[in-house]
Amino acid sequence: MRAVTFGELMLRLAPQGYTRFVQADSFCATYGGGEANAAVSLAAYGIDAAFITKLPAHEIGQAAVNALRRYGVDTGGIVRGGKRIGIYYLEKGASQRPSKVIYDRAGSAIAEAAEADFDWDAILKGADWFHFTGITPALSENAYNACLAACKTAKKQKITVSCDLNYRKNLWSREAAKQHMTALMPYVDVCIANEEDAKDVFGIEASGTDITAGRLSHEGYESVAKKLKDAFGFSRVAITLRESLSASDNNWAAMLYDGKACYFSKKYAVRIVDRVGGGDSFGGGLIYALLHGFEPQKAVEFAAAASALKHTVEGDFNLISVDEVTKLAGGDGSGRVQR
Repeated sequence: MRAVTFGELMLRLAPQGYTRFVQADSFCATYGGGEANAAVSLAAYGIDAAFITKLPAHEIGQAAVNALRRYGVDTGGIVRGGKRIGIYYLEKGASQRPSKVIYDRAGSAIAEAAEADFDWDAILKGADWFHFTGITPALSENAYNACLAACKTAKKQKITVSCDLNYRKNLWSREAAKQHMTALMPYVDVCIANEEDAKDVFGIEASGTDITAGRLSHEGYESVAKKLKDAFGFSRVAITLRESLSASDNNWAAMLYDGKACYFSKKYAVRIVDRVGGGDSFGGGLIYALLHGFEPQKAVEFAAAASALKHTVEGDFNLISVDEVTKLAGGDGSGRVQR
């Protein structure tokens, strides 16, 4: 089985531990990005996973490519060129102090890439799955056009397409997001969202929910999933359900709607090591489960467990095996030493 993901791979610069930006005299350099994170998850699960982007031909661009190769991702389709790689700075929060992200990504190679840089017929040949997020079309009009061309090609080749809505207010307005994402949705089979995305992008809001206070309504999200399916004809809608108790402790669960019924995972009380990439790890777990034909309850349990484990791993990538996910999904969350 082969999955292809498309998006931006960024350089992440973060102070050590819980040091604040203004305290830091050094930054740890790693790499990550929504679709790249999903590709790493899939490669860790044994899927033939390819990531597509454009990166500069200099050494920092090569270091980014190497970061994916290290974990078994196929980087052969990455286009080289452009002047810079996008950067984001991460200050990790703790207790009542939230994490903070500062972006420096304007003019990145992928944002300035031309639609013609990507031969989607060749890139997607033999693929079973194509995945992107709402971050990619938000980068630039060029990136949106490339994303649309990829979706059209995937549909022509009868490849399953998934999209994590992933609204980013610093990249585009709600109006622009709604216009562009509405044009992409007819090509999407599996829609993934979090507590806020459906509201921010399409104005579909869950009732009985207060995200700031950490109160989520199952019935409200069932309604959101059904409205999304009715509007766009998705075969499945998945929603991650995060109850933010503090920057250090969250409750984490998920829901999957298959057009007939809603399936909820068990809830995990997570002590957070690093929450960046949590949604992407859910997407990777869900894609793996659906590629293997898991029935809905088992699929959402696998994806939620995979994502709960990601919160315990430093960096953007979810470096977790199928066996580890299966054990947690099966109820072994003791954290006892494995010998």
